[in-house]
Amino acid sequence: MKLQWFTRKGGLPVPSSFVGWVILLAGIAYLIWKFLDIDSRSHSASDTLMNFAFQVLVVAILYAFIAISTSSRSEGKEQL
Repeated sequence: MKLQWFTRKGGLPVPSSFVGWVILLAGIAYLIWKFLDIDSRSHSASDTLMNFAFQVLVVAILYAFIAISTSSRSEGKEQL
């Protein structure tokens, strides 16, 4: 049984099930929480953005890995 939590439309994986939406919203909530945490401890805008950029990269890579592993191609396109 192949999991189909995401559908690839173009190059972007879009949630197509409840679990996919939970993963996307959990990632966004985590990034908001990390931004507020980093911002409360930093002394300048550049400190905040430099540390936050790494967190965004990690979440984006994890999201992409999960989405590609559990996705199906969008309707109307041939699968290779």
